[in-house]
Amino acid sequence: MEHVLGIGGYFMRAADPSALSAWYRDRLGLDADENGLWRQEAGPTVFATFASGTDYFGSRAQRTMLNFRVRDLDAMLAQLRAAGADVDEETQDMEGVGRFGWVTDPEGNRIELWQPV
Repeated sequence: MEHVLGIGGYFMRAADPSALSAWYRDRLGLDADENGLWRQEAGPTVFATFASGTDYFGSRAQRTMLNFRVRDLDAMLAQLRAAGADVDEETQDMEGVGRFGWVTDPEGNRIELWQPV
């Protein structure tokens, strides 16, 4: 059986696509080229499903949530707060998995930041 090799892309609708792309570049350092190609560092990727009634994604209208691996969660959250981003005050530690924090982009999408163990 053929199988997928990894995540090939993540696509989002936006009222202002250029501004949203700039936010991801300027706030999270996601340096994609003019075609949206971003070469990420090697590392684990989690694929998980959640119950439709979960509050984990923030708004129930949000059907998916993007998760980015980060080297230093505290430094990333501080950087985002200093830039005026909407950062959740709560963080979560999961034994054997790592630490998590959340930020909401200008279009209202909640994003998870993960510092793996």
